[in-house]
Amino acid sequence: MSDEPRNIDNPNLNRAARTGKRTEDERLLEGPEPDITPFYKTDTWRVMRIMGEFVEGFDTLAELETAVTIFGSARTKPGDVHYETAVAVAQKLGEAGFNIITGGGPGIMEAGNKGARQAGVQSIGLNIELPFEQHLNPYVDMSIDFRYFFIRKVMLVKYAQAFVIFPGGFGTMDELFESLTLIQTGKVQNFPVVLFDTSYWGGLVDWLKRTMLAEGKIAAADLDLLILTDSPDEARDVIVRAQQDREWRRGQEEGARNVAKWAYGRR
Repeated sequence: MSDEPRNIDNPNLNRAARTGKRTEDERLLEGPEPDITPFYKTDTWRVMRIMGEFVEGFDTLAELETAVTIFGSARTKPGDVHYETAVAVAQKLGEAGFNIITGGGPGIMEAGNKGARQAGVQSIGLNIELPFEQHLNPYVDMSIDFRYFFIRKVMLVKYAQAFVIFPGGFGTMDELFESLTLIQTGKVQNFPVVLFDTSYWGGLVDWLKRTMLAEGKIAAADLDLLILTDSPDEARDVIVRAQQDREWRRGQEEGARNVAKWAYGRR
């Protein structure tokens, strides 16, 4: 036993004298220190929370069979033609064997979950934390809550075989163009993107042709990634066909991928 005097008034000096540094157990068990950012507010903690959200999403949806994600405005009310049509589309897809995934909120999301419930298939809502409170709609059977939009968007794509996109705002546009980018770059394949209501989407498609295509920012094959319709039956049928004839949609997507490959490969 050492005869060196101990400084009982300064345990930090004693600890340093023992080892020169704190052990990991000490770091774990020590209490809060003044002027130190709590660990749960650090980026390291956020990375762990992000991992936890991915694990929860993968674990919850791992056994989900074929599904379609339905997007659209949260502001659409029951009785609106888009709301009622989204119910019909989701029900038809459900009767064709597809489970339905939505963002879990009101509007078109609620309509999609309602149609799934009527068809007797799994009705899934992937809810997102917002600055204002968003409640799950009453037609959700299985739900996951996310803090991060990007994790939620991964789940909306990963566990779906197609998107049906009704009229919506910025969030709908975000999800639409992310899906097109993933298809164009070959990240997902055999993935129909159905835009419902040609009068709503027609102006956007015209702009894509007159501006993006005309200036060479996209190729004509990229426009083939979009399927516009006003028919619930057609929306269902193109998705069913893509599952039954997997080369049909892949052939359409290949043109967009080849142009993207050429553009990214240029030196």
